[in-house]
Amino acid sequence: MAFQPVVPLSGIGGWKFLQATYDKQLESYTNSPQVRNDRDYMIEKFAQPISVEDFLKDSRLVRVTMTAFDLAGEEWKKGFIKKTLEEVSDPESTFLARLNNPKYTALANALKPVNDTISLDVDDIAAMAVRFESNSFEIAVGDVDDSMRLSLNYKSEINTIVGSGANEDSIAYRLMADIPAYTVVRSALNLPSDMSNLPVERQAEMIKDGLKKALGVSKLSEISSPEAVDKMIVRYHAMKSISEGAAAYSPASAALILLGGGDSSYGYGSGASQNLFLSSFL
Repeated sequence: MAFQPVVPLSGIGGWKFLQATYDKQLESYTNSPQVRNDRDYMIEKFAQPISVEDFLKDSRLVRVTMTAFDLAGEEWKKGFIKKTLEEVSDPESTFLARLNNPKYTALANALKPVNDTISLDVDDIAAMAVRFESNSFEIAVGDVDDSMRLSLNYKSEINTIVGSGANEDSIAYRLMADIPAYTVVRSALNLPSDMSNLPVERQAEMIKDGLKKALGVSKLSEISSPEAVDKMIVRYHAMKSISEGAAAYSPASAALILLGGGDSSYGYGSGASQNLFLSSFL
C-alpha cells in the first residue's frame, strides 16, 4: 500500500503540523515502491548518454524528469520540450529568455544536449532524483489537501521564481505565469477575482504593491527570504480560512478538531486523532 501523507488539520494548524513532520513523512513516502522504482528508473536511464529522440520516446522517463522540475502534467508537450532542448544548445538563441519560465529554463540547462545527446554526471542525476522525490511528495500531499501542496510548492519554488538579479517587473510576471505560486499570492493578498480583466501591466503593479505592503519588504527580491516565505504562507492560510468561513485556529480549537469536538464540516472526527498519534511513528 502506498504511503499517504498525513495532514490532520486544514489551515495554519495543518501547515504547522506538516512542517513539523515533513522530513519523516517525506522519507516514508520516498521509500514507497512506486516512487523508488520511478526514481531508480530515471537514474538508470541517465547513467548512460541518451539521444534527445530516445528521451522523448520514453514516456516514463519524460514523466519522471518533468516531475523533477515541477512540470508534472506537461510531459505530453513533446514538441515544446524538444524545442526547449534545441534552443538551449544554441548560444545565439533568445527563446528561453523570451519564454521567461524558470522551470523550463532549469530543465533545459540541466539536460542541455550536445550534438542531440544528453550526458549527465552522477551529481546532476542525484540532484534530479532528490527533486523528483520532493515534487512527487508535494503531489501526494495535494491529494490530501491541495492548499498544503500549494504551500509546499510556493516554499520550494519562490527562490527560483525570484531568481538572481531579475528586475521587479520580471519577478511579477513570473509570479503571474506560475499558476500554483500565483494562486497562493492572489489568495494571500486578497486580490479581486476579476483582476484578470485588467491590463497585464496593471495586474503586475497590484501584485508588486500588495507584496511589499503585506510582507513589509522594500523590493521584490526580498520575498524569497525564509521570513517572508513563512509570512506569505501563513497569510495565505489565514485568508483562505476567512474566505471559507473557517473557525480561527487557536490551540484549543485545533485540539477540539483533532478529537472530533469541532464542527463536523471539517471532516475529521476521531480518526484524525488516530492519524496524529500514528504520525509520530512515521
